[in-house]
Amino acid sequence: MIYIKFIPYTKLYKPKINAVIESIIDQRINSLNNTFLKGYYSEIKDYFLAGGKRIRPLLTIAIYNGITKKISDEIVHPSVGIEFLHNATLIHDDIIDKDNYRRGKPAFHYRFQLYHSKYHFKKMNAADFGSSIGIIGGDTAFIMGSEAYFANNFPRDLNLNSIRHYRQAFTDVIHGVLIEIDMINQKNISIDEYINMISLKTGALIEKSILIGASYANVEKEYIPLLSTYGIHLGIIFQIIDDILGTFGDEKVTGKPTDGDIREGKRTCLLIEAMNKLEAKKKDHLVSLISKSEISDEDVEEVRELFIEADVVTSCKNLATKYYQEAEGALEKLKPIINDSEIEFFENILKFVLEREF
Repeated sequence: MIYIKFIPYTKLYKPKINAVIESIIDQRINSLNNTFLKGYYSEIKDYFLAGGKRIRPLLTIAIYNGITKKISDEIVHPSVGIEFLHNATLIHDDIIDKDNYRRGKPAFHYRFQLYHSKYHFKKMNAADFGSSIGIIGGDTAFIMGSEAYFANNFPRDLNLNSIRHYRQAFTDVIHGVLIEIDMINQKNISIDEYINMISLKTGALIEKSILIGASYANVEKEYIPLLSTYGIHLGIIFQIIDDILGTFGDEKVTGKPTDGDIREGKRTCLLIEAMNKLEAKKKDHLVSLISKSEISDEDVEEVRELFIEADVVTSCKNLATKYYQEAEGALEKLKPIINDSEIEFFENILKFVLEREF
């Protein structure tokens, strides 16, 4: 599949997005005299610029350009707000999930775990030091993201509206993560419960990225529910495919281990589908495997085999396709207000998220 509009949009705007991210963090670094604080913010900058598809700011930019019928750089600055929030959630997620690598490089908390080991701090062990700085790092990223809505050329009321979306996005993510943590103790979870959880955890940031761009473009209120449907469904598709890649992806391509979700007993689309499809005896065995406090490599492979037996990759892809079709339907109804080139972008990004391998 050739993503005719997604790739040019990325090439055009990703360097500009990264430049704004860098400038916001550099402003903070340049305002400080403390050596440790300067190093701390330099690590944040390096973490932010180490990779990432920048889908969320691209959505903000594309919907703004599509509705206003112009190509503009003024939207780039506020577009990075949700990207800061997204990275704040990644920093915290890696601590919760005990993942030491992100995008093939050390996770933020693990960077400081290594820093501790290098400088031989006495009063706190390396893991606790890394997690503590990681928690603060996620909080810092959240606060810095809000700054994107202050230093720009848009009217005050539009910036305040963006901050409301930003605040709601963070609240939704928190609720989604809490529901996900609670699900680990549950044996019987429906797909509807899973969809509700990922709509909050993943869908909210994508939805709010679109709503923020549409707000700056002064979109008519009647189109907001359609924009929300497209955004949340795009997030649902993203997470379902993420779940598949998290167990059956290529680690060299994804930059993440393919045993993490199984070892953590995460209630992914794969696991929920398997528990709902396997016969009682095999379901009980699956639950016993993922409930172990220490899961061996052999256990991981056995869980994978049960997933394959239940053909969960196919059923999860079918579920993603269902939400893809519904998102397409919402996009069709948005055509009267969005430029043709940006409609093509939104079609392309929908296909990219469904078909992605990283």
